[in-house]
Amino acid sequence: MADKNKMSREEAGRKGGETTAKQHDKEFYQEIGQKGGEATAENHDKDFYRKIGEKGGEARHDNDQ
Repeated sequence: MADKNKMSREEAGRKGGETTAKQHDKEFYQEIGQKGGEATAENHDKDFYRKIGEKGGEARHDNDQ
């Protein structure tokens, strides 16, 4: 039987995200995004980005019809 005083993983993640958002500004998230993009670029070649672009284009095309 689950303890009613425990929160779910989803609930804990949401509360943690809300707390983080209160403590940091837009620039904080922009910096994290930039670092993530740079790390991804170092770990993947241009073909990786081409495939992502194609998938996005296909999804967009499917949604427009």
